Amino acid sequence: MENKRLRIYFERTGGFAGIGLKTSVDIADITSEEAQELRKMLEGADFFNLPSKIVSPSPQPDRFQYKLKVEEEGRQHTVTISEEAMPAGLNPMVRWLMVRVRKGEDD
Repeated sequence: MENKRLRIYFERTGGFAGIGLKTSVDIADITSEEAQELRKMLEGADFFNLPSKIVSPSPQPDRFQYKLKVEEEGRQHTVTISEEAMPAGLNPMVRWLMVRVRKGEDD
């Protein structure tokens, strides 16, 4: 099991109502199973090699924008993605983070 420090900041903006959502996850604060799942999603998305902006050539109004910032052992990378240009590899991580945001709203 890797004990590397890992923190993810997540923000969703835009949409019809314009209600923003944000959360952050530190692997020190989640179960080892969740941490392992999160690391797998990061690797599957090849996150640190993604461009800093992933946007559609024809943006659509009222769509969401996502911003992910990952800090791991002295390196960090931020990616801003428009909903309609979401790479398939990032979908699982965005869905996982959205579940966490919504759970936080219910607390």
